Amino acid sequence: MPEPTLQQRPFIGFISAYAATLFVLTIITLLGSTANAAQITISSADGQPLEDAVVEVYYDSAAGNLPQEENIYQRDAAFHPKVLTVPTDSYVAFPNQDTTRHHVYSFSPAKTFDLNLYLQETPPPVKFDQPGIVVLGCNIHDHMQAFIVVSDAPFAASTGAEGMLNLPTLPPGQHRVRVWHPLLDDSQQVWWEGMITDTDQLDVNLELNALPPPAPTLSPLQQRFKDAT
Repeated sequence: MPEPTLQQRPFIGFISAYAATLFVLTIITLLGSTANAAQITISSADGQPLEDAVVEVYYDSAAGNLPQEENIYQRDAAFHPKVLTVPTDSYVAFPNQDTTRHHVYSFSPAKTFDLNLYLQETPPPVKFDQPGIVVLGCNIHDHMQAFIVVSDAPFAASTGAEGMLNLPTLPPGQHRVRVWHPLLDDSQQVWWEGMITDTDQLDVNLELNALPPPAPTLSPLQQRFKDAT
């Protein structure tokens, strides 16, 4: 390729400077939009980040949340995940990955169902067609407990170990926000409620009043194994 002439070099330099300026402005814009995005952090009253807190935000949205197909599996006599958030009309299956049978059920008003004793033959998925909190249990293992939060909000998600969620781009103005956690209240139906704007960095401290479920009772064989290790 021939070298640019002396007349061409100033023009090429101008183009390069313009491209560099445009790149910098783009980065600044992206950083600014990230910094201004709404964010919510959930922690306990003593400042510890709360995992498995469910956040709902209500705002006008042309696109509603589509139903999903999810799993809550059983392993080591426990449900995984402990808290699942799904849109209304979603289906959830309950595969058993243990070598013992389980009997999954719920008496919650939002969804009452009963999956009788099964091992490898996973029952058909259950449809959750009403918003609300569904408490899961196992008739064989009383300590097993999990929750499905069925939501009709435009945004609903559960926090991870850091207790933080980045919210989607919200319309300008204030919007209703609700927060739930399994240990917020013994009824397991109580929500914290407040408001959030499209640029808020909202910190919510929850007073946890519910008692955690009791630890599972070990069988004599399990106890002997534990003592041996």
